[in-house]
Amino acid sequence: MDLRTLFNTATPVIGVVHLLPLPTSPRWGGSLKAVIDRAEQEATALASGGANAIIVENFFDAPFTKDRVDAAVVSAMTLVVQRLKNLVALPIGLNVLRNDAYSGLAIATCTGAQFIRVNVLTGVMATDQGIIEGQAHHLLRYRRELGQDIKILADVMVKHAQPLNTPNLSTAVRDTFERGLADGVILSGWATGHPPSEEDLSIASSAAKGQPLFIGSGASWDNVEQLVPYVDGVIVASSLKRNGQITQPIDPIRVSRFVEAWQRAQHNFQELGDRNGNPSGNLAQESETSRLMLCD
Repeated sequence: MDLRTLFNTATPVIGVVHLLPLPTSPRWGGSLKAVIDRAEQEATALASGGANAIIVENFFDAPFTKDRVDAAVVSAMTLVVQRLKNLVALPIGLNVLRNDAYSGLAIATCTGAQFIRVNVLTGVMATDQGIIEGQAHHLLRYRRELGQDIKILADVMVKHAQPLNTPNLSTAVRDTFERGLADGVILSGWATGHPPSEEDLSIASSAAKGQPLFIGSGASWDNVEQLVPYVDGVIVASSLKRNGQITQPIDPIRVSRFVEAWQRAQHNFQELGDRNGNPSGNLAQESETSRLMLCD
C-alpha cells in the first residue's frame, strides 16, 4: 500500500472521530442530529488542525457485539460518513466495533470512504465480547465482490484482548500480511491510550519487512520523538480531546499542537538520519526499512 497515494503524504496524522452512542446501543440518546453535529464538529476540528485523514468509529456504543452490528448502526454510520465526505476534503476510514468488517466495507463502498480497520482479521482472540475468530477468507472475497479497492488495516494482538492461537508477535505480523492479505498492520498497547513497548515495535518492524505498519494506541505530543524511528504516521484520538479526556470532543488547538510535534519529530529524525549517512532516515534498522503508524 502506498501511503502517499492514500493520504497525500508519506507521514500522515489520522484523527479519530468517536461517534456518540448510535441507535440500539445502551446509551443511545434518541437524537441522530446530535450524533451528526458532534461528528461534523470533530471532523472540522481535525481538518482545521492539520490532520491528513479521519477514521470514524462507533466508539461509544459499548458494550459491543463481537460480530455484526444492528442495521440501525450501519444506517447511522453511513449517514454520518456521507455528511463528513461532503464537509471535509480528507480521506475517511471506518472501524465498526467490535469486529464488523463486512459492514465497514459496505459503508465504505456506498460512501466512497477509502479504508477500514479490522480488529481481528486473522487468528483467534479472547476479548470482553467473547471469542472472536478472524474472517479474512470471507472478508477479502467480499471486497472483491464489491469491486472497490478499499484498504484493510488489521490489528495484531489487538488491545483489550488476548491471543488464543499464537502469542508470537513476529508470526502474527507475518501471518496477517501473508495469509490474511492485509494492506497494513496495526500494533496496539494493552488498552486505549497506552502505546506498545519499544521492544514490540522493533519486533513488529522487523517482521513487516517494509510493508505498512501502524501503532494502535498511545500517541501524544510527549512521546512522538521516541516513536518516530519506528513509524510512518499516526492515528490518534485521546491526545486530541479537550483536556485529554476520552469522553470530550476534539479540540482543534490540541490537534494543531500534536501535528506540529509530529512534523517537528519527523524533521529532527530525518536530519539525524542524514547526518549518520542513512538516507532512509530509519535508524532502528540498518537493512530493510519497516515503519509503523500510530493509532488510538
